[in-house]
Amino acid sequence: MRFTSSLKLKLIYVFRINDTAHHGCLKIGEATCEDENVFGLSPNSKALNEAARKRINQYTQTAGIAYDLLYTELTVYNRNGLRSFNDKEVHNVLERSGIKKKVFDTVNKANEWFITDLETVKRAIAAVKEGRSSLSSAEVTREYSPIIFRPEQQEAINKTKKQFKKGNQMLWNAKMRFGKTLSALQVVKDMEFQRTLILTHRPVVDAGWFEDFGKIFYDRKDFAYGSKNNGESYSCLERRAESYGLHYVYFASMQDLRGSELVGGNFDKNNEVFATDWDLIIVDEAHEGTQTELGKAVMGELVKEQTKVLRLSGTPFNLLDDFKEDEIYTWDYVMEQRAKINWDELHFGDPNPYASLPTLNIYTYDLGRLLHDFVDEDVAFNFREFFRVNEAGGFCHEKDVRAFLNLLTKEDKDSLYPYANEEYRNIFRHTLWMVPGVKEARALSAMLQTHPVFQHFKVVNVAGDGDQDEESRDALEAVEQAIGKDPDATRTITLSCGRLTTGVSVKAWTAVFMLSGSYNTAASSYMQTIFRVQTPATINGRMKEQCYVFDFAPDRTLKVIAETAKISAKAGKTSQSDRKAMGEFINFCPIISVKGSQMSRFDVPHMLEQLKRVYVERVVRNGFEDNSLYNDELMKLDDLELQEFDDLKKIIGQTKAMPKTNQVDINSQGLNNEEYEEKEKLEKKPKKELTEEDRKRLEELKKKTKNREAAISILRGISIRMPLLIYGAELSDENQEITIDNFASLIDPQSWEEFMPKGVTKQKFNSFKKYYDPEIFCAAGKRIRAMARAADKLSIEERIERITDIFSTFRNPDKETVLTPWRVVNMHLGDCLGGYNFYDTEYQNVISEPRFIDKGEVTSEVFSPESRILEINSKSGLYPLYMAYGIYRARAKASLFAVETVEEQQAVWDKVIAENIFVICKTPMAKSITKRTLAGFRKAKTNMWAPEDLINKIKNQSELFIKKVHDLIGKDMKINAIVGNPPYQINDGSGASDDAANPIYQIFVRIAKQIRPEYFSLIMPSKWMIGGKAVLKPFRKEMMEDKHIASIYDYEDSGECFNGQHIDGGICYFLWSRKYEGLTNYTYKPTNEKSFCSIRHLSDGNSDIIIRDNRRQSIINKFSKLQSFSQIVSARKPFGINTDIFNNKSSYPEYRLNDKPYENSVLLWGVYGIKGGAKRITGYIDSNAIKKNRQWINKYKLFISKAYSADAIVPPEIIIAPPGVVCSETFLVIGPFENSVEQNNVNRYLKTNFCRILLFFGRGTMQVSQDVFRFVPLQDFTSLSDIDWNKSIPEIDNQLYAKYQLTNEEVAFVESMIKPI
Repeated sequence: MRFTSSLKLKLIYVFRINDTAHHGCLKIGEATCEDENVFGLSPNSKALNEAARKRINQYTQTAGIAYDLLYTELTVYNRNGLRSFNDKEVHNVLERSGIKKKVFDTVNKANEWFITDLETVKRAIAAVKEGRSSLSSAEVTREYSPIIFRPEQQEAINKTKKQFKKGNQMLWNAKMRFGKTLSALQVVKDMEFQRTLILTHRPVVDAGWFEDFGKIFYDRKDFAYGSKNNGESYSCLERRAESYGLHYVYFASMQDLRGSELVGGNFDKNNEVFATDWDLIIVDEAHEGTQTELGKAVMGELVKEQTKVLRLSGTPFNLLDDFKEDEIYTWDYVMEQRAKINWDELHFGDPNPYASLPTLNIYTYDLGRLLHDFVDEDVAFNFREFFRVNEAGGFCHEKDVRAFLNLLTKEDKDSLYPYANEEYRNIFRHTLWMVPGVKEARALSAMLQTHPVFQHFKVVNVAGDGDQDEESRDALEAVEQAIGKDPDATRTITLSCGRLTTGVSVKAWTAVFMLSGSYNTAASSYMQTIFRVQTPATINGRMKEQCYVFDFAPDRTLKVIAETAKISAKAGKTSQSDRKAMGEFINFCPIISVKGSQMSRFDVPHMLEQLKRVYVERVVRNGFEDNSLYNDELMKLDDLELQEFDDLKKIIGQTKAMPKTNQVDINSQGLNNEEYEEKEKLEKKPKKELTEEDRKRLEELKKKTKNREAAISILRGISIRMPLLIYGAELSDENQEITIDNFASLIDPQSWEEFMPKGVTKQKFNSFKKYYDPEIFCAAGKRIRAMARAADKLSIEERIERITDIFSTFRNPDKETVLTPWRVVNMHLGDCLGGYNFYDTEYQNVISEPRFIDKGEVTSEVFSPESRILEINSKSGLYPLYMAYGIYRARAKASLFAVETVEEQQAVWDKVIAENIFVICKTPMAKSITKRTLAGFRKAKTNMWAPEDLINKIKNQSELFIKKVHDLIGKDMKINAIVGNPPYQINDGSGASDDAANPIYQIFVRIAKQIRPEYFSLIMPSKWMIGGKAVLKPFRKEMMEDKHIASIYDYEDSGECFNGQHIDGGICYFLWSRKYEGLTNYTYKPTNEKSFCSIRHLSDGNSDIIIRDNRRQSIINKFSKLQSFSQIVSARKPFGINTDIFNNKSSYPEYRLNDKPYENSVLLWGVYGIKGGAKRITGYIDSNAIKKNRQWINKYKLFISKAYSADAIVPPEIIIAPPGVVCSETFLVIGPFENSVEQNNVNRYLKTNFCRILLFFGRGTMQVSQDVFRFVPLQDFTSLSDIDWNKSIPEIDNQLYAKYQLTNEEVAFVESMIKPI
């Protein structure tokens, strides 16, 4: 017998000790019995007495105490069905009946005895069975008695009260069944909070909170509870709080609050809840949904300055980083099981509050060894593929799935599979099976019902469409109904793909089968699921002592457990403590590996090996943006090395900090164990007690940590470029490993220059490689390639999903090397060409089955089996991947042969990439990467060309370039479409700022036209529409006159297209069609507004720019023929003085810059500092050194900043410059004016909404030039003006609206744009 029954019979026992101290005292305790036969076990029978003695001996033998066992009895009885009681209930009856207790350990309130006789105890047992709460019905019993908190609950309450005296946040990292509700409400009661909000993702738990509220506040009439379903309404509670000082607890669901207009929802509701000044917000199951953008918005609105926030979560892996050590209280599985075992040491057989919490056992089966077709280097065991469902709703691998079910049930008394014989089937009567998805659950349900063994189980399929609350409630009912009143009389299997895995208890479950997920399953969701079977339960008098997890992907199991054990043990120190944490975890939660008929337990070294894999996995998932990648050398930097880092920083700059990952960070401070503890100790000491020596040492340790962090933020610029290069690297021998030592030598010089930061030569890189952890680097590189290689064995759809998932881990190094995200490729090509798309209609989530978008003629021509597609600048291969898939589907449909197996699919795919797809790349490395994306590690023909110096070839040798393209595709072959994301700019070397860079995307648009395809569609900055460098002017004119542009999609804010990437002026993609001639279908997406569509000419016939937002056109038309304000705005560099004069004073000796005035000096306005840190500053320079516009020096002028945020409607403060004042090229001059009256009137004009909006309409990028004032009409600013400039600004606005006859709608539009400011 390998599995022991998880349910054990319980008995109650009574004994006495014959010594003076215990005279007249009896002890009542409980034990479990191995014997299963309920009817053969009468009171005081041999089996019961043996079980009782065995239990009593456990805690008396060490003390060598003699005792008399007086009575034993099973705790099962019959009252309308079988029930069971426990020792605690007997104690309660005795206490309520006034029987006195004697407590021998007063310090721990432990070792309790009752001063009574056996007859009284028997009467108390009878009272419990009859449902009475005391010995005689006449005795008064109190409805509620104060809750007695367990030590760990009391500790959480105390720690929180202490923390709330000094700070505002606390996290309880406490596992399911901790009693979070009661303990949290006790904090409210103790701290007398007047307004408390409970916020949860699960409205279902409202009833639980309401019930627990009664248990805590039964003696307080000044506290009330409310929610939409229980207790009082919000308005009633708030009214009573205002009038009578009532304290209240209000329960609200996250879903309800998220729908409110205040946080971007669609309903005008909950405003008063958001407006309330909450004293405390308790966030239940805080790891869910509060980390999403909407969740953050809700919390942002609710939390006021003084609000305290208590977050409760059993698996807060994604939250831990946001809290300091004294803001976290932890109670985990190991602590709970340890408490259960340690209880007797002090309590000498007192009722054990932890006794009912079963022990988890995890059994892993390596299915991969039995079914190697489904082993996958990436996901351990590929459940998705194994359970894949065909069109008809049956399993694609029906034979294998059936074989798996037969394996579980094969009759064998020695088998180690959970359904192998009658005995096991009784142990696992009720289980939860986690499957990959809804369709898989349906197919499995059908198969189980016809299976010779499983047909005797009732299959409950609760895999709906995910985890909605209402449905969870119905799901729970369905399961409980199937289990029925007597779980021993039924057998059930519940199939789920996410429901009932959190916050729900089904007592009868004794095991969970993990048949879904992958190596990357999040530890939090895995632990939530497996803890479901740990629900305490007593069924027909038998108590659940053991519960089981059966996992069929051992690697995944070990990874999750390694991560969990590590987190439980306060992440952070080195491997000594890893070992201890790991040892404790597997001591209380044995992990047993089953191979054939062999069972073996995992040990600590094996688990630590796994832990290393967790770190490697994390480095890969974070795109090498991870501290684990570096070694301890960074803690020992000497001055010379710090200087080297400083030099490196000048080349690549210090890059932004890393985003938080949702996994533990190993001691990110990089101090060794002793230093880490020393630093913690010193930090905890009160400042007054620190000696001079302590202070110095603490500074030193802090500096070490700081230096390491700074060094990492500099190295990041190199590190994040590595994964892509590793992915693409072509090795002559595939068994060769990529190490930190040979990494640079594997990359050709042209690609190194393209992909690495400018100035980081291979030689320079080699001097910094000593800071990388060679093992982690090598293993992470191996993992990336293994993931890509594993994808070669999958169906085409799954391979695309896997490859694009790998790309999602790569980071964008900088603006020039933006990798087009897969989402953007789908948006761009889906909108312009149609075809098979991998995202939902909102482009938010990847969908399991690609959807077909039909754009009519263009779609059928471009995605036909004969089509030829050219990608014009491939970096990642994702554009050709999308196009190839659409053509692959067309070819598969037209195929005379079946295209079902992976081999058949690959044969069609290989034809597509050999005959339909052609690619041009900028470097040899980009070519390798694209080839890897299209063909993997397989030998397949592809058509690619990486010319030397692509940009020069297109720019200066276009005829030769076009000839080469036609050679690549075949002499007289027609090209159906050109697609891609061209490079946007090359820096002209005049400085690192973006405005110094020259745009080059326009040359790609021109060359695409010259190649003469039927269609082309590119994505590029929108800057060309509204301004930008002079080279864009002729290009804008060409585009505005081109009648072949069928559609344009234009995003004012590039971040809404490229997640968060800012590209000045926005981003657009378009479709050019040779056949099409006519108006353009123009879709414009303003920042934070819905997009809208218009059919129009690109040119309005008047302006020299494109009016992107069509709603502006009617307003602009009113001014297009009038004299423009731009006549009185200067060109760039009005006085010929460079911007950097204040930063590099020594470069400009002729100006004699000084901070005090001197003879012939004039006041100069400029800026000091660079980019984000630049501040306005003034100084004095020699007026004789000014050669440009000298006649303006002694006139009245205004200075306006020549660059500011593109979406700002209000320009930065305008400087009023009297005679004798000049400016550097940071400003443009408006004027000059003869007197201060005119100067003042112009300044007032610039402050009007009218002027600001028209200036805004003429902009679109950060740069301000004469041109951006093109729509602002010039006014008469003298005292003879038709506008009264002495009125208030709103009144001047009204005069201007009237003067130019703006309609009410137009005025409203102007004001609505101004309103948010």
